[in-house]
Amino acid sequence: MSGFSPDWLALREPADRAARDAGLVAALARVLPKSMRAVDLGCGTGSNLRALAPHLGSRQAWLLVDHDPALLSAAAERLSAWAERAEETGDGLVLHRGGQRIAVRLRALDLATDPAAALAEGPDLVTAAALFDLASEAWIAEVARAVVGACAVFYTALTYDGQESWTPPHPADAAIHAAFLAHQAGDKGFGPAAGPGATVALATAFRHHGYAVSTAASPWRLGTGEAALLQDLAAGAARAAAETGRVCAADAAEWAAARRRPGTRAEIGHRDLLALPDTGGPERG
Repeated sequence: MSGFSPDWLALREPADRAARDAGLVAALARVLPKSMRAVDLGCGTGSNLRALAPHLGSRQAWLLVDHDPALLSAAAERLSAWAERAEETGDGLVLHRGGQRIAVRLRALDLATDPAAALAEGPDLVTAAALFDLASEAWIAEVARAVVGACAVFYTALTYDGQESWTPPHPADAAIHAAFLAHQAGDKGFGPAAGPGATVALATAFRHHGYAVSTAASPWRLGTGEAALLQDLAAGAARAAAETGRVCAADAAEWAAARRRPGTRAEIGHRDLLALPDTGGPERG
């Protein structure tokens, strides 16, 4: 998978946390046992754990999986700083925060080749954040099969859905966005990426196995308080658009420069998804 820096992940974490759908998090908390085991796929620096753990049971055991050892090292540091007290163990950390005990192990693993390997210990929950739009539909189906095989609950947040709105409007908005979507469909390490179709692919895969699936919007709403994130997003989108050849480099650079001006705002669409082995109850999407 394409690499992400710890600095970029730290920059986006507050926006991610604010965007998550609270209803799905509450529904997740209701179905998990007080003492629960979770696997976080593509964990980065551990932001998914930091967002979810306060809403879950008093005793938690997490396996954080990522292909990048540098991100796993950063995760250990940031989780220790996040906790009220952190203890090193032979194979990870034990975090104490808000009356919770959270055991954490970190494992470097190439998920592209065998996602089921991360689930070998039979977790109660398999989770990820901002991952599946980078993956192919075939890989998504493979993950779903592995989760179903473990009889686990599945929850993912912040899957990009292709919806963007930037203000003030710019003449190059449509061209930049179309080129960015074309770039996103490339292979990020998991085959041709599903991009904005990833949430539909996830829902289809889990429903095929009889899971009850709920989805909810989780858009970033970015303004003056997120100026640094907006600038990084614009720079990345312009760079990706130019790489496709659909937008010339000069036009892409001018668009990115315009997005650095004061007053820029954006809404970037994502969706969260919860899939439960129990098929009872209504679905919403």
